[in-house]
Amino acid sequence: MFHFDNSYEELPDAFYEKVKPTPAEDPSFFITNRPLATELGVDPDVLFSDEGLAVLSGNQLPEESSSIAMAYMGHQFGYPTMLGDGRAILLGEQITPKGERYDIQLKGAGRTSFSRGGDGRAALGPMIREYLISEAMHALGVPTTRALAVVKTGQDVFRNHAEDGAILTRVAASHLRVGTFEWASATDNDVNALLDYAIKRHEPDLAEKEDRAYLFFDRVAARQAMLIAQWMALGFIHGVMNTDNMTISGETIDYGPCAFMDTFDPKTVYSSIDHFGRYRFENQGQIGVFNLNKLGEALSEQLDRNPEKAESKKAAVLAHYADAFEKNYFDLLGKKLGFQTLDSENTHLVTDFLALMYREKLDYTESFLRLTYGDRREDWSEDFKDFYALLVQTTGSEGEALRYRSNPAIIPKNYLVERAIREAEVGDASFLAEFLELLKDPFAHTEAQKALRDTPTIPLYKTYCGT
Repeated sequence: MFHFDNSYEELPDAFYEKVKPTPAEDPSFFITNRPLATELGVDPDVLFSDEGLAVLSGNQLPEESSSIAMAYMGHQFGYPTMLGDGRAILLGEQITPKGERYDIQLKGAGRTSFSRGGDGRAALGPMIREYLISEAMHALGVPTTRALAVVKTGQDVFRNHAEDGAILTRVAASHLRVGTFEWASATDNDVNALLDYAIKRHEPDLAEKEDRAYLFFDRVAARQAMLIAQWMALGFIHGVMNTDNMTISGETIDYGPCAFMDTFDPKTVYSSIDHFGRYRFENQGQIGVFNLNKLGEALSEQLDRNPEKAESKKAAVLAHYADAFEKNYFDLLGKKLGFQTLDSENTHLVTDFLALMYREKLDYTESFLRLTYGDRREDWSEDFKDFYALLVQTTGSEGEALRYRSNPAIIPKNYLVERAIREAEVGDASFLAEFLELLKDPFAHTEAQKALRDTPTIPLYKTYCGT
């Protein structure tokens, strides 16, 4: 079924624990991702059969499986915490027909020694959310973990009330995190071994470089600078940017308290657990600095045995990140306005439009669509009309075409996500299926996608971590 080659177990035993999934009582497939299975080199007819159901429900381990929970820590809302996979179990590392390596992980597969009193299970609603948003992010061109399947366990889990239990099969380039390096450093485990492994897996050309730790750190920072810029250009708020949720691969991970901004406000917070707005929309770029600083601290001895030189190298990487993030963010916003490149004469239009949206309390995604289509003018203010006229004059037909390529006709807006989850939880998954189909090509600008533009804002909207 799978073609596993489990390299993570080459690390010392302290980096993981062998663990078996907790069997599900009465499993059934809820959502399956046949195109992704094919990309991975897995026969979807086999994977999504009774044989595959036994594996993806945790009832049977496939041949050559790994079945481990990874150890890591994380700065959660700024404070260090010893963590680890408390409800996730790595089945193994799939080698695709192209020779690429991907982790296949079961999320919600039962307790491990890292569960910290939790039940190790997941509820259906949060697993639908992760499937839906991660696949939408992939279609939007944002690096992300992906979802292969959601399986109902046939058992209730108890949060505020009884809910259907579910297991998500998550696919990732790896589950190495900033928190993995923090854990190794804090527990006096072999940071060198972890660095060697991470380089071998993600940056093999650096293996023999003299300054490999610095170069590796710099590449991780560059990926994060682009990733967070992409989030913000789309109006995405991660909601829980702890260091255990920053991957070395540069993929978005953990879709619990995340959301897409409706009315534009840089101080927007949707996470129910972010009481002080640490991970608000406008702060995400700066949180990238904090998280990378923690990676630099964990790699300090590898950067240089001289503490002053190590600190200097860390500072250089953080400066590179800051410059790259700002450039990436403005470049992406410029493209959304129709500028292939921004220069000193038009950069102000980016900040002008953000200020206009904020002043008039406009919907973020819808505002860019109105600039793209030039429609719904009866709702435009005089300032919006003036801005559009200037934009058309400045960018011409090439700018119009670029706006179509840069502004998605549909995203996982909060009302639509909640509707899809709510209806699916009570047995009607028809809108969920329709929504997933429309999200597969968000830049198609079809009439069916445009029909969902008039999505209401949910007052005082909050999202939850799902544990």
